[in-house]
Amino acid sequence: MGTPAYAVPTLNALVDAGLDVVTVVAQPDRPSGRGKKLQAPPVAQRAIELGLNLRQPKAIRSGPFFTNFQKLDLDLAIVVAYGRILPKVLLDSPRLGCWNAHGSLLPRWRGAAPIERAVQAGDSETGVCLMQMDEGLDTGDVLARESTPIGENERAIELRERLSLLSATLVVKALQNIDTLRPSPQETSGISHASPMKKQESSLDFSQDSAHLHNQIRAFFPWPGSQTVFRDDTFKIHKARPVEGSGKPGEILLAKKRLIVACGQGALEIIEAQLPGKRALPAQAILNGARIQAGEIMGSH
Repeated sequence: MGTPAYAVPTLNALVDAGLDVVTVVAQPDRPSGRGKKLQAPPVAQRAIELGLNLRQPKAIRSGPFFTNFQKLDLDLAIVVAYGRILPKVLLDSPRLGCWNAHGSLLPRWRGAAPIERAVQAGDSETGVCLMQMDEGLDTGDVLARESTPIGENERAIELRERLSLLSATLVVKALQNIDTLRPSPQETSGISHASPMKKQESSLDFSQDSAHLHNQIRAFFPWPGSQTVFRDDTFKIHKARPVEGSGKPGEILLAKKRLIVACGQGALEIIEAQLPGKRALPAQAILNGARIQAGEIMGSH
């Protein structure tokens, strides 16, 4: 059970391991692109390519899917970023229940956006936990876990790709050693919740320190993105790094070969950005094209 590209490596790994994938469950096709044509999610597309039985129910708590799922006589359901909360009757339907591969070191970052929130918080480490699902939000016993460092400049989009592969490896390894797995209750301390990202979080506040802004930019690329106001228009920042410097928050300190902006503490060097109606470019190309000058101010003012 999975929907986005993040879940595809696990599906591939299950098939490659020779396991009997009885059915694949993904969310329904959604309108996409300018023409709003229906597009199958990545997991559904991959299931079709593999010739697997595919189900994309609109409802999982009632109707034909609810009834048919219980009749499948499953040993186990593997859940990776499916995007819906499963009712208890479905959790209990497979003989061994449902396992979820969650992209954090539980109980830290339970919830919808664990990868982005770990990067935003400046965590130096994260990982994947394979959990026996219960009715709570990522509260089940942990069957296996694997940790990995988060690179100093690594963005959530890059970390997500690594964790998707780590999830696939962890799931198959656990299945191959299923007789020796010992569920461990999650610790009662260190619990944090990864709330869904919101569009309004994209605004950058240069009164914050540079490390905070660096983490925000890393976490929110490509969505909801990170943006500020420059010359009364939107200026999107895709990549940056904290550097030394001081000045009024939002003040451009250097605008020759490097684009550096003062923050509440320290400064931020912009590496890649995007002007309205333009494609993303390295900072030096933007400096040359827009003729940005030291002393100009970024941010609402």
